[in-house]
Amino acid sequence: MSGHILIVDDDPNIREVIGFAAEKSGFTTGFAEDGLAALKIAARDAPDLIVLDVGLPEMDGLEVCKAIRKTSDLPILFLTARDDEIDRIIGLELGGDDYVTKPFSPRELMARIKAILKRSQMAIPEEARAISVGDLQIDTAKHQCLLAGQEVALTASEFSLLHALMQRPSNVVSRPQLVGALYGVNVHVSDRTIDSHIRNIRSKLAGVGCADSIVTVHGVGLRMGACKLA
Repeated sequence: MSGHILIVDDDPNIREVIGFAAEKSGFTTGFAEDGLAALKIAARDAPDLIVLDVGLPEMDGLEVCKAIRKTSDLPILFLTARDDEIDRIIGLELGGDDYVTKPFSPRELMARIKAILKRSQMAIPEEARAISVGDLQIDTAKHQCLLAGQEVALTASEFSLLHALMQRPSNVVSRPQLVGALYGVNVHVSDRTIDSHIRNIRSKLAGVGCADSIVTVHGVGLRMGACKLA
């Protein structure tokens, strides 16, 4: 896998460790040490993914994410302190694709990066590219989500989760199955991560008139709702 990764952290040692691991995995890299520089470099270099520390000078990572999400669905992986769970959840709700806590394993970080990029670049057979449920349609070739013809902006992770649910809309899909759809096997991800993405999808679809997009079946998992405009 190839691509360009922007690594944003105010600690030069962390930038060096991530940069070495990324380049060893076949990626090219760029670096920024604060939030304002990250926005300028992202606009200039158009990276394929940003590794973004939450605790940055000048402008913190959450504000950087908010600024990027105004114009782009560029994949964002947050780095957070181990005890800052609230930052992890807020980061996902602002549109982050994933997070890794410090201290981290470079190997795990690269696995998460590759999983995000695989989701955003995945090739889907022609016959499976457009799926509809009620008034909701997704087109994987265009990475486009439409509700009654109105486009709904989704991150790569949100899009992949919605795609996994819409493939079998009447079936209940468990959270471990949704984790597998996002990351593959042998990756531990908190249920809170999946729940944050699902809240984002529901909120975005409700914002354009669909209040029954995803149904929770307590103790079992999630399935698609009727997806009809209110």
